[in-house]
Order: sequence, then C-alpha cells, then structure tokens
Amino acid sequence: MTPVTDEALLSGFEAGRLDAFHHADHVHVAWIYLSRLPFVEALDAFTRHLKQFAAAAGKPDLYHETITVAYLLLIQDRIARRGRGRTWDDFAGANSDLLVWRPSILKQYYSDELLASKTARQAFVWPDKMTTCI
Repeated sequence: MTPVTDEALLSGFEAGRLDAFHHADHVHVAWIYLSRLPFVEALDAFTRHLKQFAAAAGKPDLYHETITVAYLLLIQDRIARRGRGRTWDDFAGANSDLLVWRPSILKQYYSDELLASKTARQAFVWPDKMTTCI
C-alpha cells in the first residue's frame, strides 16, 4: 500500500472522495490543518469539512462535536508542547496514543455517559473527569 501524501489526504477529505476515513485519518487531517492554520481557523475548517464528509457518506448523524473539538485541542497541545514534527510520521510516532480509537484517550477526561449524551454530540462540553488541564 502506497502511503498517501498530506495533500492527497486533505484534498480527498475536503472533496468527500475517500474510500475509507478511519480514526487515524481524522487525526492526520486535523494535524494538517493545525500545522497550517491558527487553532480557531483549523477547527472551523476541520469541523465544516467533517460534517460535509459525513453528509456525503450518508451518515450526518455520526458527527460528534465534543469528540471533534477535544481531539483538536489534544493535537494542538501536543504540537505546542512537543513540536509539530517534520512529517506526519514523526508526529504519529511521538503521539501514538492519539491514534487509538478504542480505548480512546478521551476516556481519561470524559465519562462514557457524558460522551454518549445528546448535549455532547451537539455542542462541545468540558471534560467531567479532568483533574488537571488537558
């Protein structure tokens, strides 16, 4: 399997033309946006395109606001603290815990009940298990 370039992944995502889009791909695309744009702009671009991607796939109900925002915050924090890395592979290798979907790193911060709530799905909610800053 040929590794996909950042540009190919991003353009396929934005056009809604990816055959598969797994959790690690979500993190990769978020990393691309966060590497190129200020946080608020990256969050806007990622969430807008993710909603469009889900709708194009016939699954608009899969979008989850809290999970999306929390992951972008975690990725941004890692970039700020550890550096962007020269490549996606550098970043992924140094932050492999962000690439695991089950169990998700969010279990450290959120209860299952809160993440399953309609409120968390529709709007960002702060963690209910957090004892220190993310």
